[in-house]
Amino acid sequence: MQSTITTSDITQQFIDLEENYGAHNYHPLPVVLNRGEGVFVWDVDGKRYYDFLSGYSAVNQGHCHPKIIKALVEQASKLTLTSRAFHSDRLGEYEKYITKYFGYNKVLPMNTGVEAVETALKLARKWAYQVKGIENDSAQIIVCEGNFHGRTTGVITFSSDPSAKNNFGPFSPGYINIPHNNLVALEKVFQSKNIAAFMFEPIQGEAGVVVPEEGYLTGVRNLCTEYNVLMIADEIQTGLARTGKMLACDHENVRPDILILGKALSGGVLPVSAVLADDEIMLTIQPGEHGSTYGGNPLACAVAIAALQVLKAENMTENAEAMGELLRSEIKKLNSPFIETVRGKGLLNAIVIKHTNPEAAWDLCLTLKENGLLAKPTHGDKIRFAPPLVITKEQVMECVSIIDKSLQSLE
Repeated sequence: MQSTITTSDITQQFIDLEENYGAHNYHPLPVVLNRGEGVFVWDVDGKRYYDFLSGYSAVNQGHCHPKIIKALVEQASKLTLTSRAFHSDRLGEYEKYITKYFGYNKVLPMNTGVEAVETALKLARKWAYQVKGIENDSAQIIVCEGNFHGRTTGVITFSSDPSAKNNFGPFSPGYINIPHNNLVALEKVFQSKNIAAFMFEPIQGEAGVVVPEEGYLTGVRNLCTEYNVLMIADEIQTGLARTGKMLACDHENVRPDILILGKALSGGVLPVSAVLADDEIMLTIQPGEHGSTYGGNPLACAVAIAALQVLKAENMTENAEAMGELLRSEIKKLNSPFIETVRGKGLLNAIVIKHTNPEAAWDLCLTLKENGLLAKPTHGDKIRFAPPLVITKEQVMECVSIIDKSLQSLE
């Protein structure tokens, strides 16, 4: 049964503006937001919603966190951009802070997540030729089926999603796709002497919060070490306390050779991303070989330091662990015939919808919206539940009630 959707005149006016003047590369829920605070967002009609997407985990610290906004405003009034043609008084401070925070020698600051992914891939190739000794233009990078690392023409080369690739070719060589969560397949491709790196998401987010079996991360680390292959962890969505650890790799105490961060690195305030590695890898790139006009800008540096400070000062890792456990257990208790699976770690979670209607997950998200909770389907039948990490026990219980009520619309 499809939901009855109410759209006010003012909401429709904003939606029509986007439809008429914007590219049609997204299919958003019919809601127009204009304010956010903590776990909540409000639409142009003043209705309040729980945000269960968190900007795809960019808003881990909660909407408009006052300490992050304070850092933004203070720095914006002094200096926002120098480009890397000059030094700024914020860049070195930020570089020292984030490298000490995660335990790496060096950081290469970028803006968007996919820029950081592309940076990591370039670093891996540079290292492969200069350090590992792979023959020039022969390096190969292993990725997992079902991956999502971004939308550039280079990165969609190794996407498994037809909608990401159709009519965007030709694609770049140098990548091998293997099944996710499969150490046997990984070791098999490692037999080639031309393997530079293995890049993966510790938990596949866009694929529907696919959590690998216990021991997988340890196995990846051991194989990469044994075969002298760089372990690249894309923690853009899984990192920064989202899964109940500061990094998802921390669940098995493994350290990637290259760590990719983004999204919540600014608390959802502006695009900030980072690639972290030790000197043997990072210093293979020399002046003029890679860069970004906005990468490492003073505004981003000030905001990122504040965003990282807030995560630890407010114990968001611990809260994500506890509230995620509560959320999953309470949803399972609903015993809904329309939920096939509940899975996740921390506050990165998903439910898989079981229904004869292929649009059931979309319809459920429309009903959730009507009932005051915003979530979005991915890959048809999966819905991510990933609220900001400041959510409380009482709020989780209220959200479970909303989910319970909304599931009844599928009957």
